[in-house]
Amino acid sequence: MATVLIVDDDAALREGLAETLADLGHLVRTAASGREALAAVSQDTDAVLLDLRMPGGMDGIEVLRRIRAREDAPPVIVLTAYASPDNTIEAMRLGAFDHLVKPIGREALRSLLENLPPRASPASVQTTITAEGLIGSSEAMRRVQKQIGLAADADATVLIRGETGTGKELVARALHVHSRRSHAAFVAVNCAAIPQELLESELFGHVKGSFTGAAADRAGAFRDAGDGTLFLDEIGDMPLAMQAKILRALQERVITPVGGKPVRVGARVVAATHRDLAKLVASGDFREDLYYRLNVVPIELPPLRDRTDDIVPLADHFLSLATAGRSPPRLASSAIEKLRQYSWPGNVRELRNVIERACVLTRSPVIAAEDLDLGGATLSVNDDEAVASSDLPTAVAQLEARMIRRALEACAGNRTEAARRLNINRQLLYAKMQRYGLDGEASGNPTAAVAKGDD
Repeated sequence: MATVLIVDDDAALREGLAETLADLGHLVRTAASGREALAAVSQDTDAVLLDLRMPGGMDGIEVLRRIRAREDAPPVIVLTAYASPDNTIEAMRLGAFDHLVKPIGREALRSLLENLPPRASPASVQTTITAEGLIGSSEAMRRVQKQIGLAADADATVLIRGETGTGKELVARALHVHSRRSHAAFVAVNCAAIPQELLESELFGHVKGSFTGAAADRAGAFRDAGDGTLFLDEIGDMPLAMQAKILRALQERVITPVGGKPVRVGARVVAATHRDLAKLVASGDFREDLYYRLNVVPIELPPLRDRTDDIVPLADHFLSLATAGRSPPRLASSAIEKLRQYSWPGNVRELRNVIERACVLTRSPVIAAEDLDLGGATLSVNDDEAVASSDLPTAVAQLEARMIRRALEACAGNRTEAARRLNINRQLLYAKMQRYGLDGEASGNPTAAVAKGDD
């Protein structure tokens, strides 16, 4: 039998919970506001069921913060009808035992109270910081949000796994901004985008004159991050020789700049990959010791096709971002159905591109199904003929050229913005424009061009 404090400003919900808990054999106390709750918490309180939205100038997060700051604080279970990434992450970071969405069933309550943790020491108190971009209320995304909250203040290395476009960097940034390191820098390095011969200098830095072209000292990403967070994206593509040096940096907290002497570093490392590192270990392409050193706290990001309930909230969010300063269009029911039926191989990134493209090319206040160009670009008759003739390199090149052309048109020839929308760097965009004969499109006056196949 436990003594449970129920905190909720809704009298009907409060009384319903109290009746259920009493029927389960527990002693129940109630409070209708945050101030009443703080006054009612005592040494014999075994658990607190806490609503998030309450009147009186003190919401559930603040009540949680104050309860957890007490000596011998009881476990707190946050209940809300309005779950969001921010309040889920923040509640878990502040030490909530769980964060649940109303209504809560009888068996769920029974299980919760049968598995209560012991009273804990006071939790650290920090400022709430938003986690924009981690949109989603599906069970899969709520699990990710809770994991972020639990891991944010730890120093342990986190390994984020997920398909391309699922939002791995958003998770890394959320871990940073909800941590005690949030005052320091967040530095991201894409290990797959940097040539092997430059990666060591990019991460560890170099001293002037240590190699041809080293005209000045460079600190490198580890030192740039200071006591903040270093995000190593696509670490599964890191060369084996570099993996050994990263392992030493993680184990000893020491790096050696190219041509320099060892230096101690304090950044927390968060890594991410779309690849199966366990399989790479088995094939000898990834160090087993580094894998275990990275995989201390694993977070698995689900693909968008496995959380279809999040598609419309995400689309609405991207509509607002794409039409900043004016009223966003709404999605017609036919468009919503089309979005839900699509498989989303490019995940959330692809959804954002589809919505941005529709906003640029549609002037109507309603986006219909026919306004949504899924799959990146629509193949023309010539493209279909290329596929039919089994000329796959030509078909791929034509598709890529069309995507670049559309991005340039949508951005009035602004290459920087076009590269951002295509999620590639500017240098790669320039190279592809040259290859496909699209140089004239940078001026905002696209010229006809024939996409060439691979040499």
